[in-house]
Amino acid sequence: MRIIHVSEITRQIKEMCIESNYYLSPDMKTVFEESLKRECSPLGKQILEQLDENLTIAAQDQIPICQDTGMAVIFLKIGQEVHFEGGSLSEAINQGVKEGYAEGYLRKSVVKDPIERENTKDNTPAVIHYDIVEGENVHIVVAPKGFGSENMSRIFMLKPADGIDGVKEAILTTVKDAGPNACPPMVVGVGIGGTFEKCALMAKKALTRDLRESSPVAYINDLEKEMLEKINNLGIGPGGLGGKVTAFAVNIETYPTHIAGLPVAINICCHVNRHIHRII
Repeated sequence: MRIIHVSEITRQIKEMCIESNYYLSPDMKTVFEESLKRECSPLGKQILEQLDENLTIAAQDQIPICQDTGMAVIFLKIGQEVHFEGGSLSEAINQGVKEGYAEGYLRKSVVKDPIERENTKDNTPAVIHYDIVEGENVHIVVAPKGFGSENMSRIFMLKPADGIDGVKEAILTTVKDAGPNACPPMVVGVGIGGTFEKCALMAKKALTRDLRESSPVAYINDLEKEMLEKINNLGIGPGGLGGKVTAFAVNIETYPTHIAGLPVAINICCHVNRHIHRII
């Protein structure tokens, strides 16, 4: 049995909230640099160069890479041999978010109630997803999610007869409808299968997968490549001003589902696609 004091979780979350808002992740840096070489539209290339300059300034001056510093989404894979002591794990996570957004001078964008709209003034509560796995490590993912792109996300409850063509149409329809509102170039997370809520969770989690890694499932790997090509042929381009680079990547996750359904969720993320991973 491994003992972890919840104060360590608070510290990690605080640091990760700040780091993810100041720096682009290594996988995003790679696809960003590749897109600069690939974009052939003069205006599209200019937009990418401006975005790249913004990223450099943010890192150098220790300021957020985007004014929308997002709602904190936290994924935890907790080894079943781990025991937390010192208080509530959820409270420790939210304390880390609170401290990170205060110390990092990050915008507080969370309201207490979706209708009454009073700001919580510390960007809590976070959206927390727990997964219990084997072992004695804790894998933490912090993914601050801005709502320009979040608002462009969709769920489709397709019929099984719609098949793979229905899935493709759902993805392309979502991206077309998002257009410039998702701050392209975008990253497209897709969840296929499970239930209504499961496919949405998979789509969100897909955004945190290393963009340099392909799916180990052959037909999903092919589908990701096909969808990326079709999306980039839509002509939306950087900033929605035309060009070849509308999306950096399409990441797809699947799960078994019911014989009567084919749930599909598409979670769009903007050109920063903030996510940071740590294992303790």
